[in-house]
Order: sequence, then structure tokens, then C-alpha cells
Amino acid sequence: MSHKNVSPDAPSDVSNARDWVRVLARYREPNTWRSSFELAVTLGPFLLLWALAWWALSVSGWLALGISIVNAGFLLRLFAIQHDCGHAAFFNSRRTSDWVGRILGVLTLTPYDVWRRTHSIHHSSAGNLGRRGIGDVHTLTVAEYRAMGPLGRLHYRLYRNPIVLFGLGPSYLFFLQNRLPIGLMAKARYWLSAMGTNASILVALAVIFYFGGIMPILLIFVPSTLLAATAGMWLFYVQHQFETTHWEENQNWDLHDAAFHGSSHYILPRPLQWLSANIGIHHVHHLYSRIPFYRLPEVLRDHAPLAEGNRMTIRESLANARLHLWDENTKRLLSFAQARQAV
Repeated sequence: MSHKNVSPDAPSDVSNARDWVRVLARYREPNTWRSSFELAVTLGPFLLLWALAWWALSVSGWLALGISIVNAGFLLRLFAIQHDCGHAAFFNSRRTSDWVGRILGVLTLTPYDVWRRTHSIHHSSAGNLGRRGIGDVHTLTVAEYRAMGPLGRLHYRLYRNPIVLFGLGPSYLFFLQNRLPIGLMAKARYWLSAMGTNASILVALAVIFYFGGIMPILLIFVPSTLLAATAGMWLFYVQHQFETTHWEENQNWDLHDAAFHGSSHYILPRPLQWLSANIGIHHVHHLYSRIPFYRLPEVLRDHAPLAEGNRMTIRESLANARLHLWDENTKRLLSFAQARQAV
């Protein structure tokens, strides 16, 4: 992936995150027709594949399951579109974005208003050691881990184990945790969002069961949702969990530095980049979250230094899955084995 273009308005110091924000502001405006097209070419195939998988049940359950697995990619993309709606980056009208996001939230099992708020907290606190706990992957420092007792260490090790994080975690998050406004329990609007989404999901499942019985739920709904949730969980993990990511104590933390240096640029094959709606260009997204996902590649084409920043290949991301503890001395994310050896 080679980029030789250098924009004349790019900051002379590539690492100066605040200057990049000024440059990126020009890309923030969504195009209503383009957004509508992206929604149509994602939602249309998703519904068509759902119908095709349902029809395939009369031929073979394995065929229906195979189609639902393919459809998980489109469900993942619908979640990415919902994500842009939450940032007011998909339509010029905030009202339109919100209602599209709420409707998509029924398909993704995610109460939109609850998610939008917790995700906003994530963007405003990513990399801040003093504000962990909402909308992030829980990460301890080496010192915090060492200060724990045996049970605390075991709990954290279980939480960070790939089987739990990417196996059990997505099921728990999307099928169970999302049913309540976790972290926002005191406000009625978030209860309304969660309960409204739950009611809509139940109605949809009741209709499916009435017309098709249990098999469309077991062989289409559950597999496509679970696989999309797992892929989404993996993407969210690699976006901020890598060796040279960025964490600081609250007094030293800077929003723009954390966004730029603490978010990865995940290099994916074109089909996967399309299905994930360019979310791998995450360092740019965190620097300026109002940029529509379909304009993120344009940013990289116009600004070569951004195309080279925080690059992570799929192979590198797999290796990063073994990193679990932040070392405040070396400013690196370490494995448990490396942390034992650190002085």
C-alpha cells in the first residue's frame, strides 16, 4: 500500500494531532445520496439473504446456515452504519441519522441511544487511565495487576482470555448486556431506548416464529448475529489494543493525542474493508469522528502521512491478542509473561 502524495496543508509535524483536526474538518460533510446508496446496498442484500436463507430451510439446514454466515458480513456493515449515525456523520439531519440508527439497532440488537452515549464516553476518554470502564476493553496497568490478590488476577486473566473475550463475550454483550442500559441506569431516556429496542426485537422474533417456527431463529438469526458480533468485538479490540497504543494518567491525558496515537490503522483486504465500512482507518476516525466512513479512504489518499500511521496487518493483530497489561514505565502494552520480566 504505497502513498507518495503529500498534501501542502498537512502539518509539518506528523504527530501533531491538533493540527490534523483542523485539516480533517473539510471532510466532515456527508453526502445524502451517497449515504442513502450505502444504506441501500447494505440493507437490501441483508434482507434478501435473510429471505434466501429462509427459503433454503426447505432444501437444507446446512445451506440456510451457510447463507446466514455470509449475511453476518452485511449485518456487521449495518452496525458500522449505525455507528456513523451515532456520530451524526451519515446524514446532514441529526433527526434522520438518529431514527435510522434506532431502526438498525433492532437488527443489531443494540439500543441506539444507550450505545450512542456510551460510545461518546469512549471517544471522550479513550486512553485515559482515570476514566476506564465504559465503552472500552478493560485494561489494567502492570502496577495495578501486581497489587491484586490471586482471585483478582484470575478474574482479569479470564476476562482477557481470547475464549472469553471473543467467544463468550460477544454473546453476553449483544444477547444479554444490551438488554439493559448498563452504565446509564438512572435516566429514563436510556431505559426507553433499551426497552423499546427489546420490544421491537421480541415482536420481530415472534413474527418469525409464527410463520417459520424455531428453525429460522436457530439457523439464521442466531448464527448471523453471533458471527457479526464476534467480528465487531475483534475489530473494536484491535483498534486500541496494540503494543504502542496510548494511555496516560488523567492529568497528562490529551484528547487529540490519545485519538491519534491510541487508535490503529487496520489494513484489511478490500472485501473486508468494505464489509467493515472502513472502520480500520480508526486513527482518522478518532481524530475526527464526524467524517462519514466512505470519506475515510479519501483522507488517506490526500494525506500520505496518515496512511502510514499506526499501520497494523492481520498477522500483527493476531500477535497483539496476547498483550494484556499497560506498562507505564515503557509505555507499551505487554503480555503477562513480559510483565513478569519487567522491572
